[in-house]
Amino acid sequence: MQFTKPPLTLQQQVQQLISRGLIVDDEELAASYLSHINYYRLGTYWWSFIDDHKTHKFRAETTFQQVLDLYVFDRELRLLVLDAIERIEIAVRTQWAYHVAHYSGAFAHLDQSLFNSKDFDYDGFIGAVHQELVRTTEPNIKRQMDKYDEATPAIWICCELLSFGWLSKCVDGLARRSLKMNIADHFQLNETVLCSVLHHLTMVRNICAHHARLWNRDFTITMKLPRKGPAPLLLSLNLDRPKELYNTLAMLCHFMNVIAPEHHFTQRLIHLMKIHPSAHPKAMGFPEQWDLLPLWQTS
Repeated sequence: MQFTKPPLTLQQQVQQLISRGLIVDDEELAASYLSHINYYRLGTYWWSFIDDHKTHKFRAETTFQQVLDLYVFDRELRLLVLDAIERIEIAVRTQWAYHVAHYSGAFAHLDQSLFNSKDFDYDGFIGAVHQELVRTTEPNIKRQMDKYDEATPAIWICCELLSFGWLSKCVDGLARRSLKMNIADHFQLNETVLCSVLHHLTMVRNICAHHARLWNRDFTITMKLPRKGPAPLLLSLNLDRPKELYNTLAMLCHFMNVIAPEHHFTQRLIHLMKIHPSAHPKAMGFPEQWDLLPLWQTS
């Protein structure tokens, strides 16, 4: 089959949506939005409002504003998730460098024997470190490199250059289980769960950073959910919907409780859900009355 659809003008795009049953109160405003948000991109959000996917007919009474509300919700959700992941990434970097350095010194990352020889790409890791050292414009790191005659700066400096993907691999790739346990204990998790969560969050971060849809997504890389740990987390997970977003948000909340107990992640998420009625919680794997579960209590 060959693709034969011609490109449509902004006005034609609006008319096509109207012909398929979408209620558009202000056609000029809708065309303006479509000039800034690709028709195909916005289509990933109105897909959930369509009754017949063969004819592309919308459910009765569906409005352009509802679709736009869902799009805005997803954008704000990605920003909230990215903010939490940034803080988690910094905390895990800190714990990784701290425990590895105290076990094997300032240049522990240069000791290949500390890493699992079968599953960890040590050459790729060191290559990535050197690449980032060449690329960095951070004055403090450049001063360290000029001052000392070493292959690389100390591990607590190099860790700041690691991408989240490499950080996840570096935690999981440690050959000594005791080191992984020390890092995981700080976050009140089992080391196997921690490594699984970091791998999952790497994918979630990439989705957010590339502005892809987070709402209503089934994840291909899921987390190993904890069987032991803090009761608020264990009692608030949705074991029946392991591929959807809710458990990810629950895990982010748990991390934030450890890292910054006075955080506003919970309040911001609850507020976000309330002001965007188009974002149905069930479509993201939220259990009924999720905000009454122990993890989400803020007082």
